[in-house]
Amino acid sequence: MERTEIDAIRRMPLADFLARLGHEPVRRSGNELWYIAPYRGERTPSFRVNVAKRLWYDFGLGKGGDIFTLAGEFLQSDDFMKQAKFIAEAANMTVAGWEKPAYLPKPTEPVFEDVEVAPLFRSPLTEYLEERGIPIGVASRHCCRLNYSVRGKRYFAVGFLNMAGGYEVRSRYFKGCIPPKDVSLARTKEIPADECLVFEGFMDFLSAVTLGVTGNADCLVLNSVANVEKAAGLLDGYGRIGCFLDRDEAGRRTLDALAKRYGARVADRSSLYDGCKDLNEYLQLTTKKQKNNHLKIEEQ
Repeated sequence: MERTEIDAIRRMPLADFLARLGHEPVRRSGNELWYIAPYRGERTPSFRVNVAKRLWYDFGLGKGGDIFTLAGEFLQSDDFMKQAKFIAEAANMTVAGWEKPAYLPKPTEPVFEDVEVAPLFRSPLTEYLEERGIPIGVASRHCCRLNYSVRGKRYFAVGFLNMAGGYEVRSRYFKGCIPPKDVSLARTKEIPADECLVFEGFMDFLSAVTLGVTGNADCLVLNSVANVEKAAGLLDGYGRIGCFLDRDEAGRRTLDALAKRYGARVADRSSLYDGCKDLNEYLQLTTKKQKNNHLKIEEQ
């Protein structure tokens, strides 16, 4: 293994690595991302990633390190070569002479029991969505309320159905998935439209609906950049594919993968939220500006 290859692995953002394994941050604070610990069970996020320093720390275990030591936690191995191979496989990096790992450990997910699906009415859940710029009218049309138990305790969250019958699960304190994990497709009509818009997560999709940028297009939500291969077959029949992906390395790789398959049919729509990480962040900033302008008018 060449030193340049090791350096390339070391430069991979920890958030991108975790996203490849199906883990997304529960909350963000400056340069810090907070996660439910990805390799053990917990309910309160105690796993922190420092984006600028490319370091992680698990407050539950009292240990941390770089991307290699994180891979070691998944593998339960201190073997540096095994760690490097694991990261390269997760990132789809091709390194000459390497054999693929026999397996990729699945993320530890809570066991959801007694799941109940109900309409999403006004509640603390819709207040949480409204804080993110999503009005209740949009949320209730595309989402539901999930009541469920984990380890004998009862919880509730926003649910977003995928094509395999699983749900993306969101609340102010939790982000996860009731399996099976899959993409979600929202069609405007029974037959496919000419254009399909692609989003990484359903918060971005709801943001697009709120902003009125979806038009008559169908909308495909990946629910994880790791699902890009599942999306490929669904996109084959569309003449135009508009991508509202995150403005980060994982989003760029996903855009490149789609452009490689579909060529000129793919259009990058992320210029709409230039300066923001994703469409929902742009919506929140836009909503805040509108509220501030409204207050200024009232004060005059």
